[in-house]
Amino acid sequence: MNTQRAAWLFLAPAAIVLGVFFLLPVIGALVLSLTDYDLYALANIHNLRFVALANYWALLHRPLFWTALGHTVYFVAVGVPLSMLISLCAALLLHSPLARCKAFFRTALFAPVVTTVVAVAVVWRYLFSTKYGLVNVALGWIGIHPIDWLGDPHWAMPAIILFAAWKNFGYNMIILLAGLQAIPVELYEAARIDGASAWRQFRHITLPMLAPTLLMVGILTVSGYFQLFAEPYVITEGGPLQSTVSVLYLMYNDGFQWWNLGSASAIAFLLFLIMFVVTAGMLRVEYREAKA
Repeated sequence: MNTQRAAWLFLAPAAIVLGVFFLLPVIGALVLSLTDYDLYALANIHNLRFVALANYWALLHRPLFWTALGHTVYFVAVGVPLSMLISLCAALLLHSPLARCKAFFRTALFAPVVTTVVAVAVVWRYLFSTKYGLVNVALGWIGIHPIDWLGDPHWAMPAIILFAAWKNFGYNMIILLAGLQAIPVELYEAARIDGASAWRQFRHITLPMLAPTLLMVGILTVSGYFQLFAEPYVITEGGPLQSTVSVLYLMYNDGFQWWNLGSASAIAFLLFLIMFVVTAGMLRVEYREAKA
């Protein structure tokens, strides 16, 4: 048996699983997005009609879709930099030679990532409670009046952003920590001998050497944050006044509350297109900077 055939033989089980449980559902969803598949068609397949791009056209003229997209973009634009900044700071602290009990703190900081979203979201609902929440109690100590975090449309999304940043920063922290450990120590030693300060070492050694890792972390975080669903579903249920409805939350409502699976599938592919464009733009910017 030649090498190529042996490689395909070993890859076949994984390829079959991906084809059955990923590729076929994606193709099926694409077909559904071109139809008016809803509860009536689910009861009787003869009620199914091919509508071509009508679902996409209707979504582009649907105010709630643009509202949900605006909320999602706001969540990504604020949440991604915040999450990456916290992750980078935590990774730098754990990488510092002055740090102690590194294994313990790595585990403790990574714990929120593997904790069930629903469980911690319920806890955070109590933390953000207007009357009894610890967040408002802490704000009261410094003279700030209680904030209705989950009942005010202006504060609901910031509360969800804080929760998501706390929940997910540990994953990026581990990746960035691995990137920091891959930077040769000799570079820092040479910089110290030349009299470079800690800030200059960070700016001219750490950041350039960590750039590929930061790009990968940025792409993963952007992709994950565009798929905002569990946080508003559990904490605010899309409210107040639909101020936390995301694109994925809208897709869930269309598909599983109103059983309009054709429209829900169209939302999914529009979201995929947006994520693809944003990711391609990030890669293009990084390529231009690397080339320059």
